[in-house]
Amino acid sequence: MRISRAEFNGRSQHLLEYIHQQKLTGVVLFDSVNILYFTGFAFIPTERPIAFVLSAAGERAMLVPRLEVEHAQAEAELDKVAHYLEYPGDPHPMAIFQDLLMEMGLIKENTNPKFLHTPTPAAEIVIRPHQEAPKQYPLASSSQIGADHDGYPWIFGYEGVSLSQLTGMTVQNIQGKLNQMQAVKSPAEIALIKESCKWAHLAHVLLQRYTAVQATETAVSLRASQEATLAMMDAIGPLYRAQSMWLSGPFAGYRGQIGRNAAIPHALANNITFQPGDVLVTGASCPLWGYNSELERTMFVGKPSPEQQRFFAHMKAAQEVAFAAMKPGVTCSAVDTAVRNYYETHDLMPYWKHHTGHAIGLRYHEGPFLDTGDQTILQEGMVFTVEPGLYVPELGGFRHSDTVVITNDGLEMLTYYPRDWQSLFIPL
Repeated sequence: MRISRAEFNGRSQHLLEYIHQQKLTGVVLFDSVNILYFTGFAFIPTERPIAFVLSAAGERAMLVPRLEVEHAQAEAELDKVAHYLEYPGDPHPMAIFQDLLMEMGLIKENTNPKFLHTPTPAAEIVIRPHQEAPKQYPLASSSQIGADHDGYPWIFGYEGVSLSQLTGMTVQNIQGKLNQMQAVKSPAEIALIKESCKWAHLAHVLLQRYTAVQATETAVSLRASQEATLAMMDAIGPLYRAQSMWLSGPFAGYRGQIGRNAAIPHALANNITFQPGDVLVTGASCPLWGYNSELERTMFVGKPSPEQQRFFAHMKAAQEVAFAAMKPGVTCSAVDTAVRNYYETHDLMPYWKHHTGHAIGLRYHEGPFLDTGDQTILQEGMVFTVEPGLYVPELGGFRHSDTVVITNDGLEMLTYYPRDWQSLFIPL
């Protein structure tokens, strides 16, 4: 029910090989999802900077505020954990971070004396009890450092120097490489996403069961989500951790995509009351050790009209076009092109608003994208949501979303909720 320590170590080893290939002094990661991917350490990003460092010598460390020290020690396998007392603090967290980077050999002494300072007790290095003191590695000879961002980004009012200013070095953005690593899922990651699909399915069953004329989306979504979460806790509670900033269990809802608002792909919940004839676009998911799935269905309050049935049939057919096109060796753009060709053949492009889908995993939206502008080649182990939609302003929106994994000869459906309209209407 979680990623093993061996797998986290393997990811760091892969990144270390990339560091050597690119002749970098090391890598700095600020993004919370990237840090989770390499360490298993999940946290809520705030104005207090947190960073993961991997040196060219293979040493792993983190910078955290004092309030996260024990948390980082417990969750991540690191050679050291450096901390600062508080943000903005005196000295500033980036001054402590500069000390850490110099000690690990990522930057040379006096590279940028403007930001150098005399180390203070706040720069304490916490070493795991079973570890020896970290080795002193030779100073870096390269002038480039890899990072997912040139410094800690603006979050909740954070202000500080960029990484390039702090180090006086060229910062090579490696987010593209990280995207490639995260796009191909391991068997353990796929297993977690499959488990996520199971509990999203339950939440959606309850959502459909409790939806009724004159009920509100708020009440129905809360009831379905809470009951699904309690059922999951009864079944796997001791094994479960969400590792999510947003959800603590299965969720299902409408996000305001009800009636004419269903024609707005990314509407917001508005406590709408269900009425006869409404088109409904649902959404369900469940974070599992940080991993996500996506299940969406188009439903109807009462039997759909002939016009609603027509658009529903086209939406379902377009999704099946995408399924048929998806296999190893095919480009993401080819999948989206096939769907758009279907729309053009049936004069549906006026109702098109977005690409066919996107990858999913630790992020609810990941790259690559099933889009004409993405030439990424599909590989076994990639996980996508497939969600071509049709949006008719005076009628509503029509979109199913299913989570699938690319296999050696095609794809496997991970979500399995009924897709026909006969199974998806709310009796009056």
